[in-house]
Amino acid sequence: MTVPDTASTTHARLLIVGPQGSGKGTQGIVVADAFGIPQVATGDIFRANVSGGTPLGKRVQAIIEAGDLVPDELTSELVRDRLGQPDAAAGFLLDGYPRNRGQVADLDAFLAGRGEALDAVIELAVPRAESIARLTQRAIEQGRTDDTEEVISNRLAIYERETAPILDGYRARGLVVRIDGVGTLAQVTERIFAALAVRGMVPAHPGAA
Repeated sequence: MTVPDTASTTHARLLIVGPQGSGKGTQGIVVADAFGIPQVATGDIFRANVSGGTPLGKRVQAIIEAGDLVPDELTSELVRDRLGQPDAAAGFLLDGYPRNRGQVADLDAFLAGRGEALDAVIELAVPRAESIARLTQRAIEQGRTDDTEEVISNRLAIYERETAPILDGYRARGLVVRIDGVGTLAQVTERIFAALAVRGMVPAHPGAA
């Protein structure tokens, strides 16, 4: 993409939100690399703590083994721990957190305590039918026979019920940049960078994309 002739942003505290199948995990990696910040995904945090045998990881493992969901309080604690690490001092891209209004409040309180706030919320907008088609195709390619259309629809329903509503609050703050998530990886990335550039946020390493 053509990068505006301005100084690169010194920090970027971003959140990427989108339904399963929207490509947010892939786009998150590309955007984080371009801005020189870590992609902070809750799934990765859980796995790292469990495999590392940390006190937090042991609590997560016990909950998962019991077949329960990791509660908001513990999820927020894990994210705070990750954001407190040196590589996140100059910024970060959150993926998978916050998932609901309670976690939004936890994140707000944590960032406010550090004198920080989110700079932008990237919303990847993908029609439900497109998400289902992508996830169904991925399930076939990966041999995941348990990922039926019914299961996939249920996951999307949870997103629509619990996560999508957080965008209303972020829109009220003027933070949301809504991106058309249908297209090639490069096309969607171009749209994200263009939308962020309008806000004066220029990637430190645009070539990474």
